[in-house]
Amino acid sequence: MLDIKLIRENPQGVQELLNRRAPLTEKGGYDLQPILDLDRQQRELEQVRSHLQARSNEIGAIIGQKIKGGTKPDAPEILALKEEGNEIKAQLGELEPGEKELIARREDLLLALPNLPAGDTPIGKNETENVERRRWGDEYLPPNSDKILPHWEIGEKLGIINVEKAVKVAQARFVALMGAGAALERALISFMLDRQIAAGYVEVMPPVLINSTSLRGTGQLPKFAEESFKCGEDDLWLAPTAEVPVTNLYRDEILAAEDLPIYHCAYTPCFRREAGSYGKDTRGLIRLHQFNKVELVKFVAPETSAAEHEALVANAEAILQALQLPYRVLELCTGDLGFGAQKCYDLEVWLPSSGKYREISSCSNFGDFQARRANIRFKEKGKKGTQFVHTLNGSGLAVGRTMAAILENYQQPDGTVRVPEVLQPYLGRSVL
Repeated sequence: MLDIKLIRENPQGVQELLNRRAPLTEKGGYDLQPILDLDRQQRELEQVRSHLQARSNEIGAIIGQKIKGGTKPDAPEILALKEEGNEIKAQLGELEPGEKELIARREDLLLALPNLPAGDTPIGKNETENVERRRWGDEYLPPNSDKILPHWEIGEKLGIINVEKAVKVAQARFVALMGAGAALERALISFMLDRQIAAGYVEVMPPVLINSTSLRGTGQLPKFAEESFKCGEDDLWLAPTAEVPVTNLYRDEILAAEDLPIYHCAYTPCFRREAGSYGKDTRGLIRLHQFNKVELVKFVAPETSAAEHEALVANAEAILQALQLPYRVLELCTGDLGFGAQKCYDLEVWLPSSGKYREISSCSNFGDFQARRANIRFKEKGKKGTQFVHTLNGSGLAVGRTMAAILENYQQPDGTVRVPEVLQPYLGRSVL
């Protein structure tokens, strides 16, 4: 959530940054004026309320002094003061609900605003204007890409991916992993966690049923409710990513500055409706309603967040490098930036059957955007007040998409799939 004080003091600067995401036009964009209007009305009411409250306190003190000085409680001057006090209380009773309503309406509008892009985030309209920063692993690009089967076809031939049975059990956009497929998924999860723990992350196994407050804290609610699965009888949702429960472990807490940075990694199944993706990636492991992911989450001091972001990206890249999977790093432009991110890098792995790089990790720096929503602060010893932490997260990695990349990049001419060397100890075999 954006700081209302920042909007109040520099509306033009905030509007200009929001316009980098989506220009304010008749058809869309982000308009600060309704927020500024509500803020002005609320502050005017607050001034009136504060004046009335001060007068009410003054009347109480005067009455006490007069009675203490010998004036009878039923004296005309005491009764007049009491009448004035009662009138003020009635006025306060009318003002307070109105002020609360203005605050709630302002809060709703603030929650709908995205984060401000960082000053060095590339300016662009959409994903076509993202900036490629680097590539890795060209020497591992498989030869004869035109002969490589899509991962779902080789998976079906090997008997390790079964879509028909999953659809029977659930519906479309689910898969069942069988035999070595299930073992490979489990091996990838263990490998990813082991590598990130060795890199300094503390593993967490959080709940995957989460409440609305948690989703609001990380920015999924209210904007992206249609993307999530909600339980019918409870205020619980299926986690769209471990980012949500792990970040909210520290909601409404004040951390000690000396305890920062805090690094967590977590494996969870993730659940997304994939609303609006009709007709896209209907086969395979790329766009499912349920998928596994290892997530990386950081809580850091503001002055270190830029460096921590680069380190987070490197931690995600290290998994792809260990697996010897070719990939590239894109820096997202303002028009393609996620709702809560101020800066974001996408890692895209090479899928030879389609001749394309496909997203396998998105690594974002949120600044204090999520921390304001979730009220996560820190305090330095010997200093007054608190500051909001900066939060960062990224996939380390999306497990199903990693499997898809292995099934394609490690295909052999005889129809088998070679197991990456680093996974062989986990899987207990060298070939699928």
